[in-house]
Amino acid sequence: MSHLEGANRIALVTGGGRGIGRGCALELAARGCNVALVDLIPEDLDRTKGEIEALGRRCLAFEADVSDHARARAVVSAVDGAWGGLDILFNNAGRSMPKGIEEIEEAEFDRTVAINLKGAFNYIQPAVPLMRRRGGGRIVNMSSVNAHTGGVTSAVSRFAYTAAKAGILGMTRALAKELGPDILVNAICPGIIKTERSNDMIRARETELVQGITLGRTGTPADVAQVVAFLALSEPCFLTGQDITIDGFQWVI
Repeated sequence: MSHLEGANRIALVTGGGRGIGRGCALELAARGCNVALVDLIPEDLDRTKGEIEALGRRCLAFEADVSDHARARAVVSAVDGAWGGLDILFNNAGRSMPKGIEEIEEAEFDRTVAINLKGAFNYIQPAVPLMRRRGGGRIVNMSSVNAHTGGVTSAVSRFAYTAAKAGILGMTRALAKELGPDILVNAICPGIIKTERSNDMIRARETELVQGITLGRTGTPADVAQVVAFLALSEPCFLTGQDITIDGFQWVI
């Protein structure tokens, strides 16, 4: 797959300032896409924007909370106004929730669902007309291996996060049917991925964790970015309504 396949395509990445989102945004830019970023931290947005522009691609950066429906519509409208549409949406933004059923507050549960599940809806809804206008598009939604396994007792994100990420899989399948054949909708389910946010937790248990991964290491944002770029750019593509696990074949430990 050459970078020409992404030439002048317009991508929007939520949670794009750091971690997996940053890695995927940079990979899409390296393959020829212009990239709009959404994140909460201005410093992260500025850094990633500079890196994308250093690759010779255009970049827009928006400080926004993905749970804000009106703000999502405004962001997508701004991308449309600046660049004339949207081809790729990667709904990456998420937040962990380590509390169990007996300790979590209602507001914490609602917030977890609002970011991890509703946040994807907030960006998909205004993106679809823009993609249709350009003849089609690609949507990639961030789920988790926890959506399949339920997580483990040591997981930093327990039942509320798992429920939201399982919802992503249901939404992905339903929207793939609703939006096909022109708009492809798929999900990814990463396992243990080292990012700025997770690095301290992983480092404390890395020897133990790696013993449960067939490929003998934890994942990186670059590992995820290769799959996201494939789903976003590959032609032809006969995949929609699927979820792809990116975990080095991780056992439950």
